[in-house]
Amino acid sequence: MSASLLIVAATFLFASMGVCVKLASRHYDASEIVMYRSLIGVLIVAGMAAFQGKSLRTQVPLKHFGRSLAGVLALSLWFYSIGQLPLSTAMTLSYMSSVWMAVFMILGALLFKTAPVRPRLVAAVLLGFVGVALVLRPTLAQDQISAGLIGLVAGMLSALAYLQVAGLGRAGEPEYRVVFYFSLGGVLAGALITAGLLQLGLTQGLHGHSPEGLALLLAVGLLATAAQLMMTRAYGRGKALVNAALQYLGIVFSVGYALLFFGEAVDAGTLAGMALIVAAGVGASWAQAGRQSPASPPQDQSRP
Repeated sequence: MSASLLIVAATFLFASMGVCVKLASRHYDASEIVMYRSLIGVLIVAGMAAFQGKSLRTQVPLKHFGRSLAGVLALSLWFYSIGQLPLSTAMTLSYMSSVWMAVFMILGALLFKTAPVRPRLVAAVLLGFVGVALVLRPTLAQDQISAGLIGLVAGMLSALAYLQVAGLGRAGEPEYRVVFYFSLGGVLAGALITAGLLQLGLTQGLHGHSPEGLALLLAVGLLATAAQLMMTRAYGRGKALVNAALQYLGIVFSVGYALLFFGEAVDAGTLAGMALIVAAGVGASWAQAGRQSPASPPQDQSRP
């Protein structure tokens, strides 16, 4: 499957996961959802590796640490911002990760003389963000400035994490290994945050389980793990900014879920934003198609 198709499939799964996270938040704190989601990912990926006779040992532990640190922090801060801000604002700040990615790559080209970034790809990313703003139309009250800044930092850290995923792919790390170490970091971070909140008296600790809660946690873990595997492979194979533009399709999927499950109306502005989002993804793919073949998929180095 091509990198573009992998990204589209991953964004659909992430949107599906978002619905489950919203429902699961009625039963658990955000840090608990991060911990359980990640624990399911660790178990799935470890089981897959054992079944296929593949090794989880890595030759680039520091790269995995950097990716996991940025990714887990971004996820935790994003969950916090969702709890403190209107959902539309938190989602918009999250999708600024693609804009930050373009900024980082442009700065890299200017300061370190790395490969130049094509203006068409940057334009596609910015066009997609305009579409996101039209769909979500975020608002930010005066007393939500600090939470908004936290959401902004979450988007920036997400951009760093995605670029580090691409670097791990170029280093030859298979996607299952990248997802395993990221999930392991999520388990540790979720447990530490929950313990810290308990010490501060901000939570009563781990919540009890119900059949509905367990089903939602399982769905979150399965959807997230599958989506992460697809997205990691896509960033290892394809172009970072093409993938970033295509990720905006997650908003289209989310709006569809809002219509289907929550009965939210779609007006002309929302339709226009969705059209821009789709145009950004198609435009980015068109700009890159035929110019330069995608990098070869990362090879599994677990065997001699």
